[in-house]
Amino acid sequence: MLELGFPWALLALPLPLLVLWLAPPRRETVPAVRIPFFEATSAGFATGEGAMVPSRSRWQMVFAWLLWALVLLTLARPQWVGDPVERTEAARDVMLGVDISGSMETRDFLGPDGARGTRLDGVKSVLDGFIADRRDDRIGLIVFGSAPYVLVPFTRDTTAARALLATLEPGMAGQNTMLGDAIGLAIRSFAASKVEARILILLSDGADTGSRMAPVKAADIAAKNGVVIHTIAVGDPNATADAEKVDVAAFRSIATATGGTFHRAEDADGLAAIYAEIDAAGAREGATTSWRPRLPLTVVPAAAFVALVVLGYAAALLAVRWRRRGEAGT
Repeated sequence: MLELGFPWALLALPLPLLVLWLAPPRRETVPAVRIPFFEATSAGFATGEGAMVPSRSRWQMVFAWLLWALVLLTLARPQWVGDPVERTEAARDVMLGVDISGSMETRDFLGPDGARGTRLDGVKSVLDGFIADRRDDRIGLIVFGSAPYVLVPFTRDTTAARALLATLEPGMAGQNTMLGDAIGLAIRSFAASKVEARILILLSDGADTGSRMAPVKAADIAAKNGVVIHTIAVGDPNATADAEKVDVAAFRSIATATGGTFHRAEDADGLAAIYAEIDAAGAREGATTSWRPRLPLTVVPAAAFVALVVLGYAAALLAVRWRRRGEAGT
C-alpha cells in the first residue's frame, strides 16, 4: 500500500496562489493617448527581431502547477508499505552436550526398530528429531571427548545443525570424557546469551576422566550464571571398568546444583521421551515482533519532475524553431 512519510508537505500546494494574493504583480497606471484607429494602423506591422511579446497560455499554467505538485510529492516522501512481517524472538537458548568418546561406539543401544546399534547412533537419531522440532529456541551443540569443542554455536538454523550432527563419529574428539571441561565451555557459550532461559542438556555414558575443573564445581558456576543443566546417562552403571562406568552420583549432583533433572536412557524411545519431557518442562513462547517493509519511492516524482522540465524545454525550443521557419517563409 502507498503511504506518504511526510504528508504535511502537500499542504503547501496552494502556496503559489497565496503568494499571488499577498504579493501581486506590480501594476502601474500611466497616461496614454487613445487612438481609435490604432488596431487598423498597427495591423500591417510585424513584430521586430528581439521584441518580447509576453503571453501565458492555459497549458503553461497546467505545466507549472504539475511541476509544483511533483516537487511537493517528492518532499512528502512516498513509499510502498508491504504486508506485515512477523518474527519470533528466541525463547530459550538450548545447548546440547554430547559425549563422543570411544565408549560411545558400544553396540548396546536399542533403536526405534528394536535393533541394537552404537550408543552414538541412537543418540544422533533422537537428537535429529529434537533439533528439527525447535521453533522458538536457539540451538547449540558441544561435543566432547579428550577435550570439548563447539560444533554448532547458538543458531536457529536447524538444517545446518542437523547436518553437522550427522557427521559425528565415536572417538573424533579423543577417547577420554572431559565432562567438567564441557560444562565450562557451555558456560562460556552462554556468556553472550540475552535470554533468561539457558539450558544445557548433557549426555554421556561414562565418568569424568581428568577435566581441569571438576564437574560438580563447574555446575556450581553454571548455576551462578543462570544455566540449568539436565543430565542424561546412557551407559552401564555396573560396568567393571571405571572408564566405562557411568557416574550416576555426579550426574545427579550436577542436575541438582543447577535446578535441572537427571535421567537414565537405555533405548531410543526412552531417550526421545526424556528430551520431550525436558522440552515441555521449560517451554516458553518467544516474543513476537512485527514490522512492515518499506520501499522508498521518492525517486519516482523526482524523476518525473526532471523529465517534464527536459520535455518542456525541448518543446519550447521546437516551438521557437517552427515559428522562425514560418516567419522566414513569409
